Amino acid sequence: MLLLSTGLFLFSCERDYLPKSLGYNRIALPAQEYVNLPDTLPYFFQYSKHAQLLKDTSWIRERYWVEIYYPTLKANIHVTYKEINNDEKLLREYLNDAYVLTAKHQLKANAIDEVIIKTPKGYTAVIAELQGEVPSQFQFTITDSSKNFMRGALYFNTQINNDSLQPSIEFMKKEIMHLINTMEWRENTSN
Repeated sequence: MLLLSTGLFLFSCERDYLPKSLGYNRIALPAQEYVNLPDTLPYFFQYSKHAQLLKDTSWIRERYWVEIYYPTLKANIHVTYKEINNDEKLLREYLNDAYVLTAKHQLKANAIDEVIIKTPKGYTAVIAELQGEVPSQFQFTITDSSKNFMRGALYFNTQINNDSLQPSIEFMKKEIMHLINTMEWRENTSN
């Protein structure tokens, strides 16, 4: 019996252990096909045919706030809208709030790259790309500087690290840039 136990012990010790190599989740990216936003909102843009347009569910939500949810990627683009009504002070306040919300990620961000662009319709957009293990990797604001202000932020509802999400993040950046480039304000924004 002792000989058998010793033999089993030696046999089990001879086995080489090979750790499993790290792998990444397979991510199936949807085709880039777009639909128009419904005309019940004071703004217009195209968003993915594969996404769901939802009302914002946060406790501070306002009437024209929406979420664009990508179920296959577990990604959300939170879109908030505010009227400016030619109030320069209000515009500065909204821009500052957007800057502060982006800056809150500095603790975990390796870098925050911001760029200011003009959209095809002539609106000003500020785009912030955040790198590192941050909850929001891409944020933007769009304004006509007189009547309308919009802010958007990308979030993934997953525990996966951002390096694993990189293909999804790159895909979502293209989706958001399409949103920005098709963005228009509708004339009747009141009620």
